[in-house]
Amino acid sequence: MDSSASPSLSDRGLEYWTVTHLDRVRIEGTDALTYLQSQISQEIRSLAVGDSVWTFVLAPTGKVEVFGLLTRLEDQVFVLDVDAGFGQIALDRVNRFKIRVDVSASLQPAAQPQITADQEAQRVLAGWPRMGTEIIPGDTIPAETGLIPIAVNFTKGCYPGQELVERMDARGASAPQSLRLLPAPEGVAAGDGILDGDGVEVGRFTSVAHKMALGYVKRSSTIGEVVSIQP
Repeated sequence: MDSSASPSLSDRGLEYWTVTHLDRVRIEGTDALTYLQSQISQEIRSLAVGDSVWTFVLAPTGKVEVFGLLTRLEDQVFVLDVDAGFGQIALDRVNRFKIRVDVSASLQPAAQPQITADQEAQRVLAGWPRMGTEIIPGDTIPAETGLIPIAVNFTKGCYPGQELVERMDARGASAPQSLRLLPAPEGVAAGDGILDGDGVEVGRFTSVAHKMALGYVKRSSTIGEVVSIQP
């Protein structure tokens, strides 16, 4: 992997999310820009060489297939970096709707698939969702994740899954549950229920690190701090 061609993720406050911990999908060809523009939730036509944007790649139902960082390496060469273990899903999704376009895609797996305990704690404290824990391919909707502010452009035009995202935004609708950052009770683990003050289960923990946790909580509950990742 050519690290010199990779974005400086540490500058984005996410030192744990380094290129060694990512699967990388390379997309290139004379139609790479127009094809990707039609497939992802971000606007990339004005993206300069060397610049990056966070983006969702959605199923037609509006559910998240993958979330990652798209970087323009050359005029018609892009890389999509995603959490380790999810590159094949990203590759398959990129290839799914290619019809009579000059686009090729290839996968380079992460050099170091595992992150350290300290990096995991940093991720949790940042409220940053991870594929496989907070983002489940084919199940999670974008509005639940707190990533809408950095990963969706609402004026870019059509792409698969756009209808659900646009409809919820236009109606000011909140998701049935939202990702929250909250204290972790002693002994709690991912998968355990989140209880309110009356002992009623209002959600599930997804990640626990040190004394903090991430979890999805029903919109009717005020427990925790709702995650919203800002640009």
